[in-house]
Amino acid sequence: QVQLVESGGGLVQPGGSLRLSCAASGFTLDDYAIGWFRQAPGKEREGVSCISGSNGTTYYATSVKGRFTISRDNAKNTAYLQMNSLKPEDTAVYYCATARDYCGSNLYKYRVWGRGTQVTVSS
Repeated sequence: QVQLVESGGGLVQPGGSLRLSCAASGFTLDDYAIGWFRQAPGKEREGVSCISGSNGTTYYATSVKGRFTISRDNAKNTAYLQMNSLKPEDTAVYYCATARDYCGSNLYKYRVWGRGTQVTVSS
C-alpha cells in the first residue's frame, strides 16, 4: 500500500503558475529524498528538482532554476513543486519519486513513483 499520488497539473498559459503536490501514503516521506521528474512526448524522462531527506538541500535542473521551487511538509506527508513563469517547453507529464540517501538524476535509484500529472503550457 505504498503510494505516491501527484496532483495539481492542468492547462496554463505561458507565464502562468501551477503548484504540484505529491502525497505519500503507506509510508512517511521524512527520511527520503523527493525528486520531481518530467517526460515530454518523444523525449526521455528527465530530472527537474530534488530535495534531500537529510538536511533539505534542494537541486534544480538548469532549465527550471529560478522559476521552480521544491518544498516538503513532513506533517502532511506531502511534497510540492511550485512552478512559475511557465514555458511551452515545460509541457510534460510530471512525476514525483522517492530515494534513500540519493538526490541525483539516476531514475533507478528512486524506489517509489507516482503515476504522474499532466502539465500543459499553451496559448
